[in-house]
Amino acid sequence: MITWRRGEVLGIRREWRGAVELTVRQEGAAEPVRALAYPELVGRPEVGDVVLLNTTAQSMGLGTGGYAFVVALPERLPKDPPPGPGHLVKGRYTPLQAVVLGADEQESPHHGLLRDADDLDAMPVVVADLHSALPAVCAGVRAARPGARIAYVMTDGGALPAWFSMTVAALRDAHWLTGTVTTGQAMGGDLEAVTVHTGLLAARHVLHADIAVVTQGPGNLGTDTRWGFSGVAAGEAVNAVAALGGRPVAALRISDADPRERHRGISHHSLTAYGRVALAPADVVVPAVGEPLASRLASDAVALRTRHNVVTVPTDGLDEALRAVPVKLSTMGRGLDADHAHFLASAAAGRHAASLLPAGLPAGLPADDRL
Repeated sequence: MITWRRGEVLGIRREWRGAVELTVRQEGAAEPVRALAYPELVGRPEVGDVVLLNTTAQSMGLGTGGYAFVVALPERLPKDPPPGPGHLVKGRYTPLQAVVLGADEQESPHHGLLRDADDLDAMPVVVADLHSALPAVCAGVRAARPGARIAYVMTDGGALPAWFSMTVAALRDAHWLTGTVTTGQAMGGDLEAVTVHTGLLAARHVLHADIAVVTQGPGNLGTDTRWGFSGVAAGEAVNAVAALGGRPVAALRISDADPRERHRGISHHSLTAYGRVALAPADVVVPAVGEPLASRLASDAVALRTRHNVVTVPTDGLDEALRAVPVKLSTMGRGLDADHAHFLASAAAGRHAASLLPAGLPAGLPADDRL
């Protein structure tokens, strides 16, 4: 199940929040490989270090960005972490299980706030299938309400470490996000939470978010079956938002460029997650686009109208907003111009969520000042 390799660090390629990208020479291999290390888990590798690598996904060509992953620095183990609060275990019962301080656990300074918290105060929450929607949603929100505080609630359907996402790191550095809450088995956010429910409550009451975005981390597991894809959780997220008194806004997965017919128009992922799994009503946002895509979206959305409020949102000005995003937009290897409809749909959902905010929203503070 795991392909193991030993290697030596030849160089540091680049770094971002929580991650270090390396060039590693594997034993018995002719060419060096790209490898990724999470210093919080394994320590910080240096040139010359021996590393143990998990190369399984890389060797199979799976969606890990082409990386081998550093599992350990066997000849230079990191020091034991200092004793402190926190007993929430993530990656449970795996060799790399990690203990973090959950915002919702008893030792947390936020426990008293979250212990009886039960309401999102009608906070709009945008739910999306793919991680690539996150920066586009933020662009749509900021185009309408530039002072809005946006929190990212990351589920565990894709990458588990938030550190893997260069998008999250760049959005935080640009102060487009007030913070990230990693939920379930996901880890590495500004706050940790046991469930999507407490993650949403932490976003609202600890990070003081005006709007939250819920989606999985980078990566998406799909099997070309009706139910076998990680985006099913988007429907459950809608239910969680509604249960807590929030305003669920469903961002559709839309494409007119995907070579797979099942993802053309409104993807079957969105039709299943929102049409079958989401039992609570949401505002399902359809972007106003030209023909022939508009007719197909209208036809595809019919199945969603029995339960949800399908809203057509204008897209004027959203192209400019998307081109101002401080990260590279990419979905399934396609950029903004290659799959324009995908990003417009997410930005339109952000614009609609912003329209649900009360008037007179104060200007935002730098993100790090809100934690």
